[in-house]
Amino acid sequence: MTEPVPETLAEIREEFLALGQQQRLQLLLEFSNELPELPERYADAPELLERVEECQAPVFIFVEVDGGTVRMHATAPPEAPTTRGFASILAQGLTGLGVEEALAVPDDYPLTLGLTQAISPLRIRGMSALLGRAKRQIRQKAAA
Repeated sequence: MTEPVPETLAEIREEFLALGQQQRLQLLLEFSNELPELPERYADAPELLERVEECQAPVFIFVEVDGGTVRMHATAPPEAPTTRGFASILAQGLTGLGVEEALAVPDDYPLTLGLTQAISPLRIRGMSALLGRAKRQIRQKAAA
């Protein structure tokens, strides 16, 4: 039994699980094209972004907590579509959640998308690291 996840992330997971392996990869590529642009305040201040070292490609994240609402920003190069797709899923899935709701996202969420047969374990670990770093930033900012 999978732990409950917030609605947006549950819908994304259902989208993936409704498809075959090849179509799942295609959907991940579509997500990579939907990664929201960084707000200008971060584009001009790269030192505010945290590099996720576990990812093979250079991916950076920054989480804001404003009034108890989470907003996740991420950047990854277009030539790393898998990583970009994962960052996009998390940015779209965590943004708009309350702090407790975001922190309650199961750590194994990346494993539940049905991509473990199509993508290397190293890449799945990268997505898990993205989620872990986002949650750490959420905890820090909520406590501040």
